[in-house]
Amino acid sequence: MSQLEPSTTQVGGLRMHYLRGGDGPPVFLLHGWPQTSHCWHRVAGPLAETHTVIAPDLRGYGRTDKPVGGYDKRTMAADVAGLAEQLGFERVAVVGHDRGGRVGHRWALDRPDQVERLAVLDIAPTREMWRRLDSDIANGYWHWLFHLQPDLPELLAGQNIAAYLGYFFERWTFQRQGLAAEDVAEYVRAFSAPGALRAGFDDYRASFPHDADLDNADFAAGRRVTQPLLALWGRNGLLGKLPTLDIWREYGEQVTGAALAECGHFLPEEQPDAVLAHLREFLGT
Repeated sequence: MSQLEPSTTQVGGLRMHYLRGGDGPPVFLLHGWPQTSHCWHRVAGPLAETHTVIAPDLRGYGRTDKPVGGYDKRTMAADVAGLAEQLGFERVAVVGHDRGGRVGHRWALDRPDQVERLAVLDIAPTREMWRRLDSDIANGYWHWLFHLQPDLPELLAGQNIAAYLGYFFERWTFQRQGLAAEDVAEYVRAFSAPGALRAGFDDYRASFPHDADLDNADFAAGRRVTQPLLALWGRNGLLGKLPTLDIWREYGEQVTGAALAECGHFLPEEQPDAVLAHLREFLGT
C-alpha cells in the first residue's frame, strides 16, 4: 500500500501542510470539521495505488497556518487551487468531506477549468441548508448557529476540548469503531493548538452572510457545477432523511450518488471500503 509523506509549502501568504503519495492522475482530498487531513488515513493509501493523492490541512486546520481571516469558501478554495498550481497540476479531481466538500463545491464553481470532477461526502449545498432550515435541521445542525456566535464557542469549548469534540464524534457516528481512540486523540491535539478552535469556528462564521451571499448570487445567475459530481452520504445521518441526491441535482448538471448503509457522518473512517469503491468507479479506476 502506498504511503503518504508530509510536506509544507508556502501558498501565497499561507504555510500549508499536506500529505502526498502515489503516482497517476491527481486527486485532492479535503477534510472537514472537527478533523484534519488525518481523516483520510483509511482511504488515501489505497487510492494512491492508482492516483497522485494530495491531502492538505485547510486554512486554519491541522499544521497549516491559522490567520485571522480568509475563511470564506472562495478564499479557502483559492488556497487549495494555489497548492495544485504550485505542485504543477493543471486539472485535478476533488473529494471533499464536510467543510472540505463546501470548499470543493466553491472550487468547482469558481475554477471549472481546474477541477475535472467533484465528489462531496455527507453534505448538501450550504445555500440549501439555510433555505431548508426547520426544526429537524436546526436540531441536527444546531452547531452551525452556535459556531456563528463571536467568542462564545471558544470560551465554552476551550474549557474541555476533548469533551466538546468527543460529543460530535460520538453523536455523528454509526460505526463508532471507525474512529479509534488514537484518531480522536490526533484531532484533539490538532484543535488544542493556539488559534485552532477560533479558526475552525471562523470557518462556520464565514457561512453567513459571506458564503451565503455568494451562493445565492451564483444560484440566481444560473451557475451550476458542470463537471461530473458524485454525492455520498451516510444513511444513518441527518442527510439520510433529506432528498440529498435530488437536492444536488439542482446544483449540478451531471450528478450521481448513493447513501452508504450503516454509516453516519464520518464516511472515510466509518465505511472506507464503500467510499473507495465509489471513488474508484467515479475516478475511472
